[in-house]
Amino acid sequence: MLLGAIADDFTGASDLANTLAKGGMATTQFVGVPATEAAAGCEAGVVALKTRSIAPEDAVTQSLEAADWLKAQGCEQFLFKYCSTFDSTPQGNIGPVAEALLDRLGADLAVICPVFPATGRRLFMGHLFVGEKLLSESGMEKHPLTPMTDPNIRRWLRLQTRGEVGLITLDTVRAGPAALTEAFEAERKKGVRLVVTDAVADSDLMTLGVAITGHRLVTGGSGIALGLPQNFRRAGKLVGKSNAKAAAKGPAVVLCGSCSTASQRQVAAYLKAHPGLALDPAKLMDGSMSVDKAAAWVAAQDGAAPIVYSTADPVSVAGAQQSFGREEIAAKVEHFFAGLVRRLVDSGVRRVVVGGGETSGAVVEALGITNMSIGEEIDPGVPVLVAERNGPLGLALKSGNFGADDFFEKAVERIGTA
Repeated sequence: MLLGAIADDFTGASDLANTLAKGGMATTQFVGVPATEAAAGCEAGVVALKTRSIAPEDAVTQSLEAADWLKAQGCEQFLFKYCSTFDSTPQGNIGPVAEALLDRLGADLAVICPVFPATGRRLFMGHLFVGEKLLSESGMEKHPLTPMTDPNIRRWLRLQTRGEVGLITLDTVRAGPAALTEAFEAERKKGVRLVVTDAVADSDLMTLGVAITGHRLVTGGSGIALGLPQNFRRAGKLVGKSNAKAAAKGPAVVLCGSCSTASQRQVAAYLKAHPGLALDPAKLMDGSMSVDKAAAWVAAQDGAAPIVYSTADPVSVAGAQQSFGREEIAAKVEHFFAGLVRRLVDSGVRRVVVGGGETSGAVVEALGITNMSIGEEIDPGVPVLVAERNGPLGLALKSGNFGADDFFEKAVERIGTA
C-alpha cells in the first residue's frame, strides 16, 4: 500500500476513495480498522471511521489506531480526510487529530485544505466558501451537530490546537510548486505545524499536490487528493485497476437522516415519484414508530424503491432537539436506521442509498461490512460502492450537502438493477 487515508466519517471516506480511484489508484475502502492485512494490489487504503462528532480524545485514539494499521501496511504517505465544510466544533476534532497524527508519524508540518471545487467549496485568504456564500452563511451555521459559524478556517482551527496555525494564500499557490515549497519551509522554521492553504480551482489543488509530494502527512477534503496519484505515477509505483462494476440485483430503499438544505431538496424531488415515510421524532422517542412498523411499510411498497427519512427543516429539528435533547434524538435516529437497514437487507433488499454522514456510518456498521470496492461516480464525491453481504450489495453513501436534486433517483439506478 502506498497511500493510507483516515476519514472521519463514512461518506467522506467514499468521497476520497472515489477521487483516488478516478486518479488511477487501486483503492479499497475499509470499515473501521481492519483486523487483517490488506489484500495484495491495494495501492490506496481508506479507513472509514465515525469520529467527526465524538469526544476529541476518542477521535484521537481511533485515528491513531488507524494510522498504526496503515503504517503496518507499508504506506509511504498518510492523509487525514475531513469534510469540505470543515465540520467540527471549537473543541475539535480536526485540530487534535491532526496534531496527534503529526506526532505519531514523526512529521513536522501538514497542510490544511478542505477545498473541493466540484461541489463549490473554495478557500480564499483563509476563508471557506460554499458556492458564492461564506461557510457561515451557507446553512452550515445551522448544522445540528457541528454548526460552522466562522468561515475563517485558520481562526476556527486555532481554537482546537496547541500550536499556532499558518496561512498560505492563493498568490503563493499560483506562483507554483517551488514557491509553495519555500512557503512551507518558512512556516516550518517558525515552528508552525499546521498550515491552512488557499485553493479555488482544481488546478490549484494539482499545484499543491506537486508541492506536498514528500509530505508524510496531508490533511483536507477529498480535493487535496487530486494530485496525489500522479505523484506516485511519476515515481513509477502505480499499477492501478478499473473501478468495480455494480453487480447488485434486487429491491432498493433510500434512507436519509441528513437535514441539510441539499438533502431537503433531494427528498422533495424523490417523493414526486416514490412513496415516503417521514419519521416523527416524538413517535420515535415514545416507541410508537418502530423498526418493525417501518420494515412492514417498506415491504408493502412492492418494489417501488421507497424512502424513509428524518430530514426536516432547521426549525423542526431545533424543536425536536429542545424537546428530547440533541444527543438523545440523534442517537435514537441512528439506532432506528441501523436496525431498519439490517432488517431490510436480511429480507432481500440489495440496493441501499443513504443520505447523511452519521446515518451512513450507522448503516454500514449495522450491516457488518468490512470493506467496499469503488464503482462509478454518481455525482461529484459520491461513487457506487460494492460490498458483500449474503451476495453482492450495492450502496451509495452521500454526505448531506452533496449531490444534485435528482441524486437519489440516479443512485438507485446506478448501484444495481431491480
